[in-house]
Amino acid sequence: MDPLLPIILLSLILGAIISFLIFGNYFRKQKSEVEALAKGEPVNDTISKKPSKPTASKKSQFKHHSHASDKEQNKKHHPLNLNTLKGHGDSVGGLCFSSDGKNLVTACADGVVRVFRLDDVSNKSFKFLRINMPAGNHPTAVAFLEDDSSIVVATQNLLGSSIYMYAEENAKPSSESKQAKLPLPEIKWEHHKIHDKNAILNIFGANARYGSADGSTVIASCSEATEIKLWHGKSGKLLGTVDTNQLKNHMASLSQNGRFMAAAAFTADVKIWEIIYSKDGFVKEVNKAMQLKGHKSAVTCLCFTANSDQIITASKDGTLKVWNINVRYHMDEDPKILRGFPIPLHDSKGATLHYVHLSLSPDGKILAATHGSTLQWLCSETGKVLDTAENAHDGDITWITWAPKALPVGNSESFILGSSGVDKKVKLWLAPSIPSS
Repeated sequence: MDPLLPIILLSLILGAIISFLIFGNYFRKQKSEVEALAKGEPVNDTISKKPSKPTASKKSQFKHHSHASDKEQNKKHHPLNLNTLKGHGDSVGGLCFSSDGKNLVTACADGVVRVFRLDDVSNKSFKFLRINMPAGNHPTAVAFLEDDSSIVVATQNLLGSSIYMYAEENAKPSSESKQAKLPLPEIKWEHHKIHDKNAILNIFGANARYGSADGSTVIASCSEATEIKLWHGKSGKLLGTVDTNQLKNHMASLSQNGRFMAAAAFTADVKIWEIIYSKDGFVKEVNKAMQLKGHKSAVTCLCFTANSDQIITASKDGTLKVWNINVRYHMDEDPKILRGFPIPLHDSKGATLHYVHLSLSPDGKILAATHGSTLQWLCSETGKVLDTAENAHDGDITWITWAPKALPVGNSESFILGSSGVDKKVKLWLAPSIPSS
């Protein structure tokens, strides 16, 4: 007889006894649970608690997710973000307020220019006029003319850049009516391939009031190369062409009185031209006037003050500078730096970021600036940060501009900043308060 056989038989018997005890205990528990449920008694066994655990866990997880989502939404909505103009189908490349601030025109890459009526900027819906561009043209920048019912549009297509002027058939100045009329989509003049195949970075309009100027709007178109052209808004006549000779333009701007034109280009210097008007009010010539020298790296953006006597510049050297350009440059008097301060915007590693766009409030007290999707408000006198919206848009901000006058916000009025972005949005922002010194 095999000596291992008794051991195997004993193991089988013990295994059977253990299995019987385990399953017997399990069935007794199941029976007691069924009896308890039938009697309506509470069941305190761990098995009976299992069905309730997933339900409670799922419920609490849903609440947490909802709360986190609400917090994220609140985080995205900045306190100064007053409103969003909806309806754009693609990236918005530029925007401009009319001189009374009650109309806002936007240039969208979906081939449409939209003119919004801003009777109350706190309303959640606005009436707007839709102007479809000629086929194949994508609007990149816009500017109002002096009557607030005519606009100039810069576009880009496969053949190069073009500009169009749209106006009503019998447009009247807004001062003759209580409400400025919105322009109809009628082309009054147009020019094509104006900067060869180079794109237009921005256009800027100013109502010429300096010297013998007649108050009509002059338009500067800045190409991505080195060329800047000056146009008469109503007639479309080319008034002059200048070359910055600085490798590449970043932007160009006009002083509000139409006297000066300045360009931020690839170098640290800023060139300024003076627009000379004839006795009949028309532009006679555009002459090189002066140069701003003081930055150590490329100037990325600039803006004039409302009185046209000063310029604010931002550079990749990490500084902002305020210049007095009301000098006797004919007698070789150089522009003077009135004040300068470091750019107070840094990345996660502490490196200073440069500004891409600047815009000064009508009262000259608040400087708005952007980098990427960040929008920042500074005190123009001290350079101190008044507020920052780190994710003002879902993507890069393409343009910012202040309304030229305070606009109605409910029962009060406020200076309003407009911003556009690649996220198909145009946003309206309240001016931050300036702490009293």
